[in-house]
Amino acid sequence: MQTWSLVSICVLLGVVVRWGVSLKSYSGEGKPPMFGDYEAQRHWQEVTYNLPLEEWYFNSTNNDLNYWGLDYPPLTAYHSLICAHIAKIINPEWVELHRSRGYESPRHKLFMRATVLVADLLIFIPAVVLYCFCLSDGSSKKKVSTLLCFLLYPGLILIDYGHFQYNVVSLGFALWGVLALGLGWDMLGSMAFSLALSYKQMELYHALPFFCYLLGKCVKLGLMGRGLFLLVRIAATVLVTFALCWLPFLSDPNQALQVVRRIFPVARGLFEDKVANTWCSLNILIKIRSILSSDSQLYLSFACTFLAVLPTCLRLLTKPNLWQFKLALANSSLAFFLFSYQVHEKSILLASLPVCLLLNDLPLVAIWFLQVSTFSMLPLFLKDGLLVPYVVTSLAFLFFSTYLLSALEHSSEEELRLGVYHKLLFFLPKMDLACIVRWKFYISIAVMACLSVVSAALVPPPHLPDLFPVLVSTVAFMHFFGTFIYLNIVQFSAPPSRKSQKKNN
Repeated sequence: MQTWSLVSICVLLGVVVRWGVSLKSYSGEGKPPMFGDYEAQRHWQEVTYNLPLEEWYFNSTNNDLNYWGLDYPPLTAYHSLICAHIAKIINPEWVELHRSRGYESPRHKLFMRATVLVADLLIFIPAVVLYCFCLSDGSSKKKVSTLLCFLLYPGLILIDYGHFQYNVVSLGFALWGVLALGLGWDMLGSMAFSLALSYKQMELYHALPFFCYLLGKCVKLGLMGRGLFLLVRIAATVLVTFALCWLPFLSDPNQALQVVRRIFPVARGLFEDKVANTWCSLNILIKIRSILSSDSQLYLSFACTFLAVLPTCLRLLTKPNLWQFKLALANSSLAFFLFSYQVHEKSILLASLPVCLLLNDLPLVAIWFLQVSTFSMLPLFLKDGLLVPYVVTSLAFLFFSTYLLSALEHSSEEELRLGVYHKLLFFLPKMDLACIVRWKFYISIAVMACLSVVSAALVPPPHLPDLFPVLVSTVAFMHFFGTFIYLNIVQFSAPPSRKSQKKNN
């Protein structure tokens, strides 16, 4: 079968899985008065369609910011406005001011799900296809296998098509940025990432690697010659892109400041719910929010995030190549997830995207991480009634990815980049580290399966109502922290050799 026929089948299969998940329930379905993220997206359509732009981010009688007030950058608001115009044509009741609050119907659900799929087909999926075929090494068969595994990543599917969000837009723009930089189109890459950041502020997780890669490339070319010219062009591209996205809000400084205040709500605290990061896990033993003031928590998280991301950025700055760039994206996003302020459980998707880029290079580690990232959001999926899609998509991804990418077969010490560990653990007797990693993978999958069954089937003790979510977040945190350490070590070790790449292919 021809390669592009296989690509079409992969995309079709990805779409079928996505639409199958979309048939299930969504966040806050039938749960007044606040409902959930589905209602938030619908409400933003209502607000942007009915109110003048000057009122979108301000509290008023027509725009109660305590009821899902708009708290994303302008590009999200423009997207909501486009969807609202289409909704108005189909059924004006869907975006009627005030009266549409909490609107639910099968037709409206179909419309909302379709908006996610259209955004996916226009932005995210084409970027995945082009990345796998333009920037992945190996045979056509290997590239098709990587594409299918990328498209079947359950975490993104369950959040966007189950819970309901538009992460495919911001992650899609970020992936277009990676693709463009990898192909040497630095201005297009800068523009794409600027669009990602103008859609969701959480794309700051990826901002430092983009900045360091481009600056490192300019320094390498010479800041007194071609490098300076390139730097000026990149800076101009970024400034123009942001200016166009933010232009309606720049005429009044109060407007711009209010948007910034809304998208960076520091008053919400260090973390919410049971997220699998450092602060939530540490809170089990030390009640940080009770001991430290809000300002101290903010400064502490900033300092820890900066120190965690500094090594990977310095490495990328001195070695601006695609391999270092992909690792820096993963390490930076993990550093932000583990240590930054006001992290949500869904933010792990920002770390999952660059790990997906490593499916072809470190298949076992990437598959393992992506499986854990989906598991870390289990309490949210149970709350949304998505247990069956969670189980089916997770098992399908685990089977197809380990089989198609031969992850367990290609897990020697050389392929897992474990050679440096022998030097670090010189005081211990020599061990088969690859075998230990495989056994840890098996045990990890078993633990996640057991916790998934227990969380879904058992009721926690009355005096420990959050027992299962805490166990899930703690187990996931240990995996994420371990992956963060591992990928930093890989980044500072030798780049993948041609021999190991051929072996993988």
